[in-house]
Amino acid sequence: MRTEAATLPGNPERPNEDWVATALPAYGGGGTVVVLDGVTPPTGDDGCVHDVPWFTARLGGALTELSASRPDMTLPGILALAIRRTADAHRETCDLSHVRTPQATVAMARWNAASVEHLVLSDAALLIEAPDGSVRAVLDDRLDQIPDEIRRSLAATDRLRNQEGGFFTAAADPEVARRAVTGTTPRAAVRALAALTDGATRWVDLFAEGDWADCCGVLREEGPHGLLARVRAREAADAAAGGAFRWKRHDDATAAYAVL
Repeated sequence: MRTEAATLPGNPERPNEDWVATALPAYGGGGTVVVLDGVTPPTGDDGCVHDVPWFTARLGGALTELSASRPDMTLPGILALAIRRTADAHRETCDLSHVRTPQATVAMARWNAASVEHLVLSDAALLIEAPDGSVRAVLDDRLDQIPDEIRRSLAATDRLRNQEGGFFTAAADPEVARRAVTGTTPRAAVRALAALTDGATRWVDLFAEGDWADCCGVLREEGPHGLLARVRAREAADAAAGGAFRWKRHDDATAAYAVL
């Protein structure tokens, strides 16, 4: 069993709002990987005195601890409890009802000798590689289904945030855990796992440098650092060619890779 992780800030002058952790409990036979992408709020009030890295560190820390230490709990149950713990840490000082209260996307997996569980919420990605090299991408595409003309409007996007018919992120309401994309795969059917924020999935879904199987190939041969280096190189090439981005020129990018 082997795990690797890497993360790069989108702007070295700004804090990285992603979170990544892997754990291989000493009792053996299993492990967990957790990746979060903090949602950068627009300029203005978000009802909270804390920044996004504060939020992702606490939510990510709770997810890592619970997924490694509570095999009796499901991943949605763990996400709900982690959200509740994080909310309790700042509900006395912050307005958690604000639509832009600190929040994050989530991709996580946990495995034991028999099975591999996964959970994805919003636009992070979880890749499951089979022994024959085929790759299944677990995606929550609800945000992608929202038309660009709506996503260009902050007010219109806010009306769909954590609402039925819109998209969901991990913020302050534990009930959102029920909206996550989840599943279980037999351990024998999984050779490796990858958890990626959307800054890392750009290599596939923005630049079309390869498909998900190719992405796992890069992770296998070059590791997470290699994939992120490829993303930054492609961003630089696109900038030099005068390419137009849908959103940010660079984004925080994080990848975790686990060989089971």
